[in-house]
Amino acid sequence: MRRFISFFAFTLLLLIVMTSCKPKNNTASESTAMHQEKAVSDSLPQADSTGYIVSVGEMAPDFTMELIDGDKVTLSSLKGKVVMLQFTASWCGVCRKEMPYIESDIWLKHKDNSEFALIGIDRDEPLETVKRFAKSTGITYPIGLDPNGDIFAEYALRGAGITRNVLIDREGKIVMLTRLFNEAEFNELVEKINVMLD
Repeated sequence: MRRFISFFAFTLLLLIVMTSCKPKNNTASESTAMHQEKAVSDSLPQADSTGYIVSVGEMAPDFTMELIDGDKVTLSSLKGKVVMLQFTASWCGVCRKEMPYIESDIWLKHKDNSEFALIGIDRDEPLETVKRFAKSTGITYPIGLDPNGDIFAEYALRGAGITRNVLIDREGKIVMLTRLFNEAEFNELVEKINVMLD
């Protein structure tokens, strides 16, 4: 019994000492921690519900990308054209479903129009994988490499999903953003392109 009382007294004394060692006023340290946390969250891009960090009406972020045929393209060099970017990857089942529609309903209809450009942007995959992917889907529109996902990260959160389409007007402003393959939304995209090129 004495051992139990001694142990209890020792534990109680230890608790008192530990609590008295805490700073009496830690509001300054709490305030510093809150400011640091806010600074980190402020530095992260603010995304919409679908993961986009860009919005309709904004200038599309510029980039330079290598296409699978070795040519390079810079978005700003396409100013004056209606541009559609399609973010894709071989592992994306929804992309594979959407791409034949992009090919037939958009690319084949407008590919000879000098005022239109369509570019697929493959995220995080090596050249040979992207070449096989393009061949397996039967697409003929240009597709480029985004091996580290840096171009994608200019438009959406790095961890956000694909497929995504970004429609850009002749001035370089974003006019439509799509996510996944929704038939009604896709038809709206097709119609918007038709009107812009009419």
